[in-house]
Amino acid sequence: MVSGIERKRHIAIHLARAAVGAACVLLAATSAAQDLAAKPVFTDREIKIILSHGPWPALAQPDPSNRGSGKPDAIEFGTRLFFDQRLSGKGTVACASCHVPERNWSDNLTRGVGMSEVDRNTPTLMNLAASRWYGWDGASDSLWSQSLRPILDERELAATPRHVAELVRNDEQLSCRYRKAFGTPPSPTDDEAVLVDVGKALAAFQETLVSGRTPFDRFRDALAKAELPPLGTYSEPAQRGLKIFIGRGGCTTCHSGPNFTGGEFFATGLSRFAPRGQPDPGRQAAIRQLMESRFNLLGPYNDDKTGTGAARTREASLEKASFGEFKVPSLRNLILTAPYGRDGGVETLAEVVRHYAGLDAVRLHAKDGRPAKPLNLTPREQTDLVVFLESLSTFSNGWRPDDGGQCH
Repeated sequence: MVSGIERKRHIAIHLARAAVGAACVLLAATSAAQDLAAKPVFTDREIKIILSHGPWPALAQPDPSNRGSGKPDAIEFGTRLFFDQRLSGKGTVACASCHVPERNWSDNLTRGVGMSEVDRNTPTLMNLAASRWYGWDGASDSLWSQSLRPILDERELAATPRHVAELVRNDEQLSCRYRKAFGTPPSPTDDEAVLVDVGKALAAFQETLVSGRTPFDRFRDALAKAELPPLGTYSEPAQRGLKIFIGRGGCTTCHSGPNFTGGEFFATGLSRFAPRGQPDPGRQAAIRQLMESRFNLLGPYNDDKTGTGAARTREASLEKASFGEFKVPSLRNLILTAPYGRDGGVETLAEVVRHYAGLDAVRLHAKDGRPAKPLNLTPREQTDLVVFLESLSTFSNGWRPDDGGQCH
């Protein structure tokens, strides 16, 4: 006969076992849920979108509007010019003063400083070869015409066509390199023609600046081959962030293709005002500047006599540009180019993500007037998105200085 004490003991043991069993079931369920969250499975549609962000590096064709594009002698000439402070009006500022090789060809300042501070953040020069428009506002339709803007801007290099032309004519090495790049000596009388060729040589050099392969690229290429990426090469938070990026985050609306930008213009709300508190019209004012410029692709300096590339310039219209729109930047090497935004007003990627986490990206860029709705990303989802964005960067810099020797 079992005593009351023993009965209570048996009941306690039974209850304890039941509790342990329930806890194990709960723990297993929780672990399974966490495992499911930690290892996202990509659908065929999602894989197709992921594959559209490669392969990398993307192949870029020479620019037909620039007869120096892709030519080694023009690249060498442009390299010399890029680092030459004498190109500036006072001989104290070079292109490389703001576009520093060791800083991903930017300067990590809120706003660029040449002869004085400018209104916008210094964009990186990486991966520009396939761009459609240049500058934050797209006021230039070619890389060579964009290269002329800071030379002539009184806040940047503050030079004149005469100053640039005289430098090239009178310096034996620059004159020699000009001749090798373009086949003739610099014009003794046409300052503007020499200036334009300087811009084309600078563009030829900048076209060679391409960022390296990243953890994302290796993951993407494994998917393209229907292979599993090597263990530990692409973290689970990065994969979760990628799933948000291509899915409900709506990020690919703007950041599409191998370079993670469609190259067009949107008003994101990240920054609307110039540093001095005045509204920055962005693309709207830039189209006027583009059409008035002698250096656009409709002008006399376009080397592409077919006129094919000029079609997009001809079609640019103020009716298609909203006040305060700016070009969507590439996301490659993003962690090396802080601060962010066209005015450099955002310090960290986490801040950028928090801004967009409160907006519906698709609705944000629509033009029908309907209000944007928040995405409501959780703190963990925001962190995952940041980890993914970090995976688009590499610290390798393939460019190395080379003095090229003496020109003869």
